[in-house]
Amino acid sequence: MKKALILGNSSSGLYDFRNELLKKLLEDGFEVVVSLPDDVKNKEMEAEGCRIVHTYINRRGVNPVQDMALVKAYKSLIKAEKPDIVLTYTIKPNIYGGYACSRLGVPYISTVTGLGSSFERGGALLKLIVSMYKFALKKCDCLFFQNAENRGIFESNGIKAKKHVTVNGSGVNLKKHTFEEYPGHGDDITRFLYIGRIMKEKGVDEYLEAARALHEKYDRKVSFAGIGYFDEDYEERIKECEKQGIFKMIPFSKDIHPYIREADAIVNPSYHEGMSNVLMEASATGRPCIASNISGCKEIVVDGQSGLLFMSRDSESLIEALDKFMNLSVEERRDMGKKARAHVEENFDRQKITGTYMQEIRRILSLTYVV
Repeated sequence: MKKALILGNSSSGLYDFRNELLKKLLEDGFEVVVSLPDDVKNKEMEAEGCRIVHTYINRRGVNPVQDMALVKAYKSLIKAEKPDIVLTYTIKPNIYGGYACSRLGVPYISTVTGLGSSFERGGALLKLIVSMYKFALKKCDCLFFQNAENRGIFESNGIKAKKHVTVNGSGVNLKKHTFEEYPGHGDDITRFLYIGRIMKEKGVDEYLEAARALHEKYDRKVSFAGIGYFDEDYEERIKECEKQGIFKMIPFSKDIHPYIREADAIVNPSYHEGMSNVLMEASATGRPCIASNISGCKEIVVDGQSGLLFMSRDSESLIEALDKFMNLSVEERRDMGKKARAHVEENFDRQKITGTYMQEIRRILSLTYVV
């Protein structure tokens, strides 16, 4: 039996966006071992047949002591498990897991799920990260990117693996995220919904500013809500906005589909994305999306057809887009939702993306893959 070891930094991220790949590996006779720092979705993966190993990861910041401990942990895990192939996701598993694999001579596939803020800020930290990526990925058998811009930035910085492949993000499970008829609430309130971590780089400042501006203009005819968890010090500010009646915070939920179903539009004002899973899921549900005009969003949202795009980090541009949506008829919004579903069906079917990963795994292991 072949063994695949998966190195990730979030059980929710792995299960929600890549579980189809885990299941396909299991179906094809692989033993699947998953290394994760948390246990939110471990029971679900164990029920399917995966074996979970806990590995601590400090997801934010660079702590040399903790990061060296992670390298040692990955080396020990790989020596103990003796996998035939390793798959890594997100920056620290990519860098430290990739380094461990290269030193131990184990084939590995890495996925760049986004660049993060370091590539924007530049400076000494970026130089360090680029150097670490170069060293960790030079022996990587296949490096997956979720959009062309991220791939271009890596390649322009001299970060190269043995092979590069670009896919449309993690894709969306079209059977799980089914099309829902556009909501008929029986009132004239337009409901905007943000889904994600409550942090600056997700555009929360601009979203709150837009909420205030549109409430002043439309009063009770507009509603702004957010669902997620606090990743930075926003809790007091959000509570103040709730007291003022311009925003409603919904606690993090494992199942966001019911919230998407009831929204008139999903808003993603992010500064950077790999490929937005929220936008793909919302589009699959048949909801218009209003998003930053950046890589990872603009591929999913067809401006003026399946939703609206606006300038990232620009609250006035966001307000203008939301105001434009407010003035669309229900029929125009419904048509946007139908076009959103059609677009993801054609371009973001997760089964196709899973197939691409399996083909690379089979190629690397010299096995014949049958779709």
